[in-house]
Formats: sequence, structure tokens, C-alpha cells
Amino acid sequence: MHEQDPITGVLNKYFGNLATQVLHALHVQPYNPQAPITETFAMELLVFGLLLVFFVLVRLSLNVENPGTIQQVAEMIHSFVSGQAESIIGSRGQEFVMFTTSVVLFVLLSNLLGMVPGLIAPTSKATVPLGLALVCWIYYHYYGIREHGFGYIKQFIGPIWWISPMMFPIEIISHLARILSLTVRLYANMFAGEMVTLVFFSLVPIAIPVVFMSLHLGVALIQAYIFMLLTMIYVSQAVAHDH
Repeated sequence: MHEQDPITGVLNKYFGNLATQVLHALHVQPYNPQAPITETFAMELLVFGLLLVFFVLVRLSLNVENPGTIQQVAEMIHSFVSGQAESIIGSRGQEFVMFTTSVVLFVLLSNLLGMVPGLIAPTSKATVPLGLALVCWIYYHYYGIREHGFGYIKQFIGPIWWISPMMFPIEIISHLARILSLTVRLYANMFAGEMVTLVFFSLVPIAIPVVFMSLHLGVALIQAYIFMLLTMIYVSQAVAHDH
């Protein structure tokens, strides 16, 4: 049996029984009753905890006259995401900065966990990218409906009424395919990066893996950016009035 990382082991030791009770209450049978909290879920909790600590530290260290390092990092992140939102979504981009910032930081930190010995990148497991994709999909549809009301359906039937019966199923499939696209793109890249790094570490544990660790870092950054970028594009299309 695969040995658990220390974080997952601690969570199962102290919260395993509670997790089992919750799963049974939901009529879900845990895959491993002795360790109901999986490594993937444990890593997600770790990412959530790290982000929570980061945001709390930023809040506590806010200083207009003499900003600290953490505040400067936070301002750089906010400035970057804000710039991307304004260039893609437009004047209303600031409304969606909080969500897209949370998405890009969660994906990036999840990707980078795979570079820590003994830990796995939760995004290298298909369930995590799928969950993120579903959240983003629901998010932009929610704002599309909120912006247009029932008129949001016009985005699915096109401007020409007599081809709308053909356009509607095509658009529905297209929007559902976005979930698959976001999921597979992130999952496949992170899974492949983890496997390549692991293989070369097992073969040559000194010099060559450093190159692949650098590539893994690049892939982690690019995939987090692409995920955020596509989310912004979908939001911009959902709230636009020029359809």
C-alpha cells in the first residue's frame, strides 16, 4: 500500500473517524476506511490553509507609508490580475478580480506542491481540476444570468432566429466542452510533469532532475495563468452585451 505523507497521516489520525462518520451520513463508502482522508483532499486543505495564512498576514501587515514584503507581493499579484481582467473583461473587470485571484493562486500553489519532496500536486489528480472547472463554469453562467436575466439564452441561439434550433444544441455542447477542456488541460500537464520528474529523480537523483524541476515550475506557472485567462474570457463573454 502506498505510504501516506505526514500531513495526510496526521489528518487521518485526528479527523479520520469524523470524516468516516460524515461520509456514512452521506451514504458514501470511503475507499479506505482506515484512512478516509485522501492525499489529494489533504493537499487541497494544505493549499487552502496556506492561502488563508497569506491573506491574514497581508491584512495584518497593511501599511500605506511603509509596506512590507508580503504586502508588496500581494500588491504585485493584485496589479497583475487587475490588469488582465481590465484588458479581457473591460471596465467591469474589477468586479471579478477577487474570484480570479483566488483561482490563480489556488491552482498555482496546488501545482507547486508537486515540487516539494513527499507531497503531491492535487492538480495532478483529475478530480481537482474537474472541481475547479465546475466552479468556474457555474460562476460565469451565474453572472451571465444575473446580467442578462432570461435574455442570457440569446447567447445559445445566435442572432438569426431560423438557425437557432441548430445553434442551441451546438452551443450547449460547446459550453459543456469547456469543463472538459479546463479539466484535461490542467490535469494532463501536471500529471505528465509529476511523472517525468519522478522518473528522472529515480534514475539520476542529482543533476538532471534539476532541469525537469525547472520545467515543472514553468508548467505550473503557465497552467495557472491559462486557467485564470480562460476563466476571464468565459466571464467576459457571459456578461457582454454585444451578442
